[in-house]
Amino acid sequence: MMAEQISVFLENKAGRLAEMARILADASINIRALSLADTSDFGVLRLIVNDPEKARTVLKDNGFTVRRTEVAAVELEDRPGGLLAVLDLMDDAGVNIEYMYAYASPRGGRAVMIFRFDPMEKGLEVIEKAGLPLMEGTDLQAW
Repeated sequence: MMAEQISVFLENKAGRLAEMARILADASINIRALSLADTSDFGVLRLIVNDPEKARTVLKDNGFTVRRTEVAAVELEDRPGGLLAVLDLMDDAGVNIEYMYAYASPRGGRAVMIFRFDPMEKGLEVIEKAGLPLMEGTDLQAW
């Protein structure tokens, strides 16, 4: 079970991020979680949104380069060591974590971490075997 993430490639210049956010806002697309990594020339913005297909369409129509990626959204206890438990599982299984970021949760005591594993299938298998809840994109959009 995986969630859909969109990645947007942005030129690293003033106003480009705001332009992208304005396009999404004008299309009534809600950003649920995001991560931005940059270099001197460009940035990669990873997004979980309430309507990924519509977001991809409106961004592409406005000249942005957009890619779809499947990620694992893992619900964890929001406590010291909650993340470490997953990291230890992956380390023990020899699964690399390409990247991760947090998803804000309105539920007390719970958190969601978005992971991209390498290999993805093995990471998902480890999560499922450990009995940790995996969320689908529709679950995230409604959270």
